[in-house]
Amino acid sequence: TARRSSSSPRLWRPTKPWEPMINYPKHGSIIYHPSILPKHRGASAINWTLIEGDKKAGFSVFWADDGLDTGPILLQKECDVEPNDTVDTLYNRFLFPEGIKAMVEAVQLVADGKAPRIPQPEEGASYEGIQKKSNAKVNLDQPAEAIHNWIRGHDKVPGAWAVIQGQVCAISVHAGVGTHKACRCQLQVRSLQFEDGKMIPAARYFSPGDTTSVELTEEEKKMAEEIRVCVCVIWKGILSNVNVIEDTTDFFKSGAASMDVVRLVEEIKEKCAGVPLQNEDVYMATSFQEFVQMFVRRLRGEDQEEELVVSYATKDINNMTLKMPYQCFIDGRFEDAENGKTYDTVNPTDGSVICKVSFASVADVDRAVASAKQAFEDGPWGKMNQRDRGRLLYRLADLMEEHQEELATIEAIDSGAVYTLALKTHVGMSIQTFRYFAGWCDKIQGTTIPINQARPNRNLTFTRKEPLGVCAIVIPWNYPLMMLAWKSAACLAAGNTLVLKPAQVTPLTALKFAELTVKAGIPKGVINILPGSGGLVGQRLSDHPDIRKLGFTGSTPIGKQIMKSCAVSNLKKVSLELGGKSPLIVFSDCDLDKAVRMGMSSVYFNKGENCIAAGRLFVEESIHDEFIRRVVEEIKKMKIGDPLDRSTDHGPQNHKAHLDKLVEYCETGVKEGATLICGGKQVNRPGYFMEPTVFTDVEDHMFIAKEESFGPVMVVSKFKDGDVDGVLSRANDTEFGLASGVFTRDINKAMYVSERLEAGTVFINTYNKTDVAAPFGGFKQSGFGKDLGEEALHEYLRTKAVTVEY
Repeated sequence: TARRSSSSPRLWRPTKPWEPMINYPKHGSIIYHPSILPKHRGASAINWTLIEGDKKAGFSVFWADDGLDTGPILLQKECDVEPNDTVDTLYNRFLFPEGIKAMVEAVQLVADGKAPRIPQPEEGASYEGIQKKSNAKVNLDQPAEAIHNWIRGHDKVPGAWAVIQGQVCAISVHAGVGTHKACRCQLQVRSLQFEDGKMIPAARYFSPGDTTSVELTEEEKKMAEEIRVCVCVIWKGILSNVNVIEDTTDFFKSGAASMDVVRLVEEIKEKCAGVPLQNEDVYMATSFQEFVQMFVRRLRGEDQEEELVVSYATKDINNMTLKMPYQCFIDGRFEDAENGKTYDTVNPTDGSVICKVSFASVADVDRAVASAKQAFEDGPWGKMNQRDRGRLLYRLADLMEEHQEELATIEAIDSGAVYTLALKTHVGMSIQTFRYFAGWCDKIQGTTIPINQARPNRNLTFTRKEPLGVCAIVIPWNYPLMMLAWKSAACLAAGNTLVLKPAQVTPLTALKFAELTVKAGIPKGVINILPGSGGLVGQRLSDHPDIRKLGFTGSTPIGKQIMKSCAVSNLKKVSLELGGKSPLIVFSDCDLDKAVRMGMSSVYFNKGENCIAAGRLFVEESIHDEFIRRVVEEIKKMKIGDPLDRSTDHGPQNHKAHLDKLVEYCETGVKEGATLICGGKQVNRPGYFMEPTVFTDVEDHMFIAKEESFGPVMVVSKFKDGDVDGVLSRANDTEFGLASGVFTRDINKAMYVSERLEAGTVFINTYNKTDVAAPFGGFKQSGFGKDLGEEALHEYLRTKAVTVEY
């Protein structure tokens, strides 16, 4: 029996109703406690480890006694406390994962009769109580390190606070204790939260125009005026045609060019050594008043980017230590969901929990949309030169490549993708997609259009391609990172900002991607990522009035609901990539070896969790039996197992509910009279593995002939030799039209069939060959709109016509 300890000082001796239970189990009761006993015996043990500045943290497993936390010790484990550890980081890095292992070890020791009973010493024992808001006030009259420890020890609940300039502020530290130029210790504070709930970056506390700012001191006012005079002289020297420099004077409207920007920056650097000023700063603050304000803030260090603070779930696997963010990513920061809710994301290989992930709420969606709107309308992203935007996307692609093994490993454990496929396709194509669209950033062009001219008037009409604004993207669980890239790269290249919801069951690569966007220099608010429920987060994104476009990949029923919500809310633009039942026609004059190989790939690629998977194969009668024989022969050679094993061909299905659905799908096929050649069952091993399956004798009216399995199920029907039009009619007899394929050596037949297949993509003598430059999307109830290629850009742009009379 294992119970977590509560606060119970040893000298306190009330009636103890639990005493009879302590020794009731056959082997006695043991308890896990988050501290190295005997120190910090109380309920806030983890907090006090940090508050006291302990260099070691850890946990104890001990035998229960009548005090509940004073019994003999069974085993203890410890770890180093890092300078920037918080309660969360200690818990996620060590106390939780290692604690589970230790409890297993302890139970085994008890069962084997080898469990020690080491008496707890009295010396060094402490009994600190639970920390409350009332006693979490920071004493600022002590060394910076002690203040730092006090603040992080009161992490989140109850939250350390102090009175600053007469206002009560909750404080969170940024990067621990640093060293000042004068070799004095200083505390780097990340954020301040006021009694009304408003939170701001600490650096903005004294910023002009902020409702929480305070008046500048006389010394600061004097410094600002000296800077103003100095800058005015420099501007006047450059803008020689302007008689008086006023607050509203615009640097560029007054005639300055790009060379003048370089001159301005270099002159200021010469006169004010050490000011971190860049050319881009001039473009972001073009009026004199804006420039002076920016310059003063820069001198005071207020405009410096916050260092990203990330709480990681860590896992030693695949010869590396994975560091996985697990919180919502909003306005350039990782943070818990507003209501504190989390959920488990599961490794489909064995059903184990990888980590707990924030479960975003409607309030989180609204904050993320507000952040994206602010970034689009007022932030640097909307004002940025298109070529500079492309440069940031290229940098992001480079970072993804640097972390490709880590991303592929996360994809393998979170989605079940075979590692080698994840490395090449899930991650590899994602990198290619960002590089492709980075190249488009400065090539988005309008056109000039000749129009009727009523003489003597002359007219010019031209079009502008403009970004839409805030876009929402909702992606599926089969290719978590690749679907993110397919949609978000085009969205960002067009100049939009976005709020993205990954699939609830596969959030981890999207959150790791968010971390890389910060390293790439993508401005805050441009990208926001919200893990959680589609019914909650996805629905709010569909309904939100500030979102101008929603891109969705998923099932047809959900796509219809999204389209309805988008129409009712604000007629937001929609693109949908939905379900499929893609036909693959194999003629007798094909290269049979290639047809078998590619036919298997068309079904079993990525465990069948592939939107363009061949949902039904039509095989010409004369080669049907030989085709099936060879397929079954190849299936027997497939290795089913751990996706991290480099020799694995077939990994687990994404999640248990999907596996159960596949088993039911196969049972339905058998009941309807289709012939089950092989497979059809769950593999007898831990995890969510499905046997590669083959059905033959499938008739057109059957459920498995009409509905998508989205799994490793090959559905095969015969057609009569030479009946080209007949098989085309059967292939097109579906409400889906995502992809299709044909195998034949007859080029005339191939072209004839490709023209008549009702699908957005047709593969001839190949399958699954998608490329970042080729548009991808479906017909009919497989949706509308395109991912990839130049056409994808137009999904995230609007066209404005401008007519000028001159």
